Amino acid sequence: MSYLKNTFREVSNPHDFKQEYLSSPEHSFCEACDNIAQKQTSNFLEIATLEQLKRLHKNETFAGTRRKFYTMVLLTAGSVQETIGYNTYTFDAGVLYFIPENQLHTIHHWSEDVKGYHCIFDADYFLLCLKNQVKLHQYPFFQHDKKPFIRLSAEESALVAGLFDKLRKEYCNRQTFNDDLLVRLYLNVLLIETERIFLSQQNDSDPYLPRKEQLVASFKNLVTRHFQEYKQVSDYAKLLFVNPHHLNDTVKEITGSPASSFIHRQLITEAKAQLIQGTETIAGIAGYLNFADQSYFCRFFKKQTGVTPLQYRNGHRHHGV
Repeated sequence: MSYLKNTFREVSNPHDFKQEYLSSPEHSFCEACDNIAQKQTSNFLEIATLEQLKRLHKNETFAGTRRKFYTMVLLTAGSVQETIGYNTYTFDAGVLYFIPENQLHTIHHWSEDVKGYHCIFDADYFLLCLKNQVKLHQYPFFQHDKKPFIRLSAEESALVAGLFDKLRKEYCNRQTFNDDLLVRLYLNVLLIETERIFLSQQNDSDPYLPRKEQLVASFKNLVTRHFQEYKQVSDYAKLLFVNPHHLNDTVKEITGSPASSFIHRQLITEAKAQLIQGTETIAGIAGYLNFADQSYFCRFFKKQTGVTPLQYRNGHRHHGV
C-alpha cells in the first residue's frame, strides 16, 4: 500500500494534463481550443480520442498522479492497464471507466491499437448548466467506494460512443462562450445515460475496501449529507466513533488533502450551485448553508475561491436557462 503515500504529482487542469502525459504540451485537439480561453485553468472540459492521446504519449508508462478533476474514458478497441485508487485494472473494448476527482491514478500501458474517447472536466464546468441538476458526487461511478468501471453491451457501447462523439464535435465547433451551453447539455446527457447503465448493473458486488479507505469513504458520504449541519472535522469523527486526529491523518494519507478541505469543498460546491442556478440573495444562501452571517460567508467564500460570492455570480451566471 506504499503507493498511497503523498508522493504523487497533482494534475489540476488541461495544461497540467498535457505537460504530464503528452510530448506536445501545447497541442490543441480542435481549433476552438485556441479561439476560446486557451490558457483557461478552471471551468474546463477537454475531450480527445484515445488514438490522438496515444500518438502524443511521451512515455510508455507514467508515474502516479492525483487528478483534481473528473475523467471518463470509453474503450472501443485495444486495451489499457491502469491503477485507479488501490486496484490495478486491465480494460479492453466495451469498457467505460472513471477516475473521480482527487483519485490516485497511474497509467501502466496502452496498447498500440487503442481506440475510444477520453473526457476530463471540472465541477465548475458541470455546474454552469441546468438548474437543480444532480450533484457530481451523487453519481455512483464518481464515488470512491464504488467500482470505477462498467462493461457495456454492443448496443450500450454504440450509444455511449455516439454521445462522446457528439460531445466532441459540439465542443470543437464552438465559436463563442454561449456555444458551451450545448456542450454542457450533452455532458449531462452522457452522465445520465451512464448512470442508468451503471445502476442496471448494481447487483455486481463492489470491490472490497481496506479499512482506511472504508473510513475515508464513510467520511465523504457523511459530508455530502451533513455539510450544512456540521462544519468541523470533530463532528464527523463523533459520527464515525474515531479520534479527530486519526480521521484527519487517514483522510490526508489516502487523499492528499486534510479532512477539512472536503467539508469546505462541499460547502463551496453547493454555494456555487446556488449562486449560478438560483435567485436567492447572498444573505439567503449564507442562511441556507448555516453560516453565522452574510459577512462570514463572504469571507469564507473569498478565501476558498479568490472572489466574492457576488463576483462569482456576476462572472458565471448564464441567461435563458
